[in-house]
Amino acid sequence: MREQVEAAIAKIRPVLQNDGGNIELVDITPDGIVKVRLQGACRGCPMSRMTLKNGVERLVLKEVPGVKAVEAVE
Repeated sequence: MREQVEAAIAKIRPVLQNDGGNIELVDITPDGIVKVRLQGACRGCPMSRMTLKNGVERLVLKEVPGVKAVEAVE
């Protein structure tokens, strides 16, 4: 599952990098919660929650069976 999540994140990473940000996969819990760390400009951006839910989570849920949610960690 980790490789599938990494592949999905790799698809959205260029969009984040274009805005001066990045994303790092931190962990995947046994119950299907993907933990990511937003970096760079994304870290303190007021729109980061929307980016996480409407961009990253939507893509990961679509491409990786078994994932329940994507959450940001510090």
